[in-house]
Parts: sequence; structure tokens; C-alpha cells
Amino acid sequence: MPSRNPWEATLPFSDRSKSLFPALFGICFAAAFVGSWHLAQVQPGLLLEAEGRRNMAKFITGMFPPELSPEFLRLLVVPFFETIQISVMGTVLAVAIGFPLGLLGTASLAYTGILNELETTGSPLRRFGRALPYVLTRGVLSVFRCIPEFVWAFMFVRAVGLGPFPGVLAIGVSYGGMLGKVYSEILENLQVQPSEALQATGASRWKVLLYGMLPQAMPQLVSYTLYRWECAVRASAILGFIGAGGLGQQIELSMRMFNFHEVVTLVLILFLLVAAVDFLSSRARKAIV
Repeated sequence: MPSRNPWEATLPFSDRSKSLFPALFGICFAAAFVGSWHLAQVQPGLLLEAEGRRNMAKFITGMFPPELSPEFLRLLVVPFFETIQISVMGTVLAVAIGFPLGLLGTASLAYTGILNELETTGSPLRRFGRALPYVLTRGVLSVFRCIPEFVWAFMFVRAVGLGPFPGVLAIGVSYGGMLGKVYSEILENLQVQPSEALQATGASRWKVLLYGMLPQAMPQLVSYTLYRWECAVRASAILGFIGAGGLGQQIELSMRMFNFHEVVTLVLILFLLVAAVDFLSSRARKAIV
């Protein structure tokens, strides 16, 4: 009978569980992959069948040459600026929603940490009352961000009608939930020494926030907000497919009319727009950091 490893008996339980985790994770991932392949009906061979090749060839040959006539380009001026305006106003609305909710959803500001030591002492009911706004805020942020902006846009189109405004509302609400969660996590992971020093001088919670926390967090807050603006430009184009205006609505109309040469022009314009926004936001982040 083979002898047991003398180190096995002395191996802590946590170390054993850590050593088993990669194997269990690999098995679960493989099972999820196989099940997803089957349930999603993934069939790469369909692209190589006769009908798939014929449709792809029809689409590719119809793409060229791109539509660059002055009449068509003039038609895109208003949708182009609509896309920019939807992304800008949607991001502004998202910040207006996400920043206050992010403050309320920051545990170190709401009910834990050195700033709340006196308020959290006492009965459990008092501690629950302090934590209740935090819990509710985190729940609201979860609802906002778990519903995609595409679904929000459907609801807002029903509420306020077609046009750019439902796109602004959809981006603002959906991205507001994302920004609020990230803002709260950034504020919770700051160095506590500046806040402790300010509190020791008798500063109020809001002064600690303004002079101790926000100066530390500002580069990260601005950086992530600019990243979300980049995402909003792409989202504003997608939302146009359901009547929210912008370049997306023009892409949807050209696709419906099988004018693929117009689609290529619209996609190129959207690519240049996203690249320009990415360049500007990258320069802004470097200047701030």
C-alpha cells in the first residue's frame, strides 16, 4: 500500500481548496462552453454553404464604390451632429445621475469607516437606519445598469416618441448606473490618511469629501467618464436603429433599401467619428493624469 504524502495531512484546508479551484473552474468552463455551443446553435458551416456565399457576395459587391455624392454627404450633416449631441447629452445626464448616487452608494461615506464611527455605534436598529440608504442606492444602480440601453430606448420611444431625446434618456439612465457603481468603487478604494487627517481637525463629512477624497479620485473619475463618452458615441449610433436619430437611423434606412454602398459610407463616417473621440479623450486623460 503506497504511503501517504506526509505534507498532505498538514496542508491547510484553505490551501487545498485553492489548489482544487483551477480544476473545478476548468471543468465548469468546459461544460458551459459545450452547453452554450449547443444551445446557441453555432453552425460555422452555414457561412460556407451556397446560400451564405451568395448573400455575402451580393452584400460585398453592393458595397463598392461607396456613395460619396455631394447630395448624400449633405444629407448626413444633421445625423452626424445628432450622433455627437446624443452622446454628449447622454453622458452629461449619466454623470448627473451617477455622481450623487455614487456618493450615496459609497460605503465609506454612507455608514462604515472612520467618518461614521460615532453614527454606527448604538443599537442595531440605528445601524440599520444608517445602512438603508446605501442598500437602496446600490439596488437602484443595479436596476439602471442591468437593463441595456437598447431596452431603455424602446421604453423611452414609447413614452416620448421618436427622435434623439429617447436616445439621450436611454444612455443617461443606463450609463448613469454604470458610472454610479464605478464612482463608488473608486471612492471606496482611496487612501484613508488624508480623510483621517481632515476629520481630526474637525472637518465635516462634506469637507472631507471635497478636500480629502475628490482630489485623489478626480483623475480616475474623469478618465472613466471620458471612456463612457466613447462608448456613448457607439451606443448612439446603435440606438438609431429603433428611431432615436443619428447615423444609426440612416444606416437602418440604407440597409432596408439594400443600398449597401451608402452603408459603407455611413460606417466609415462612424469609424472616423469614434476614432476622433478616442483621440480627444486620450489626450484629455493624459493632460489630467
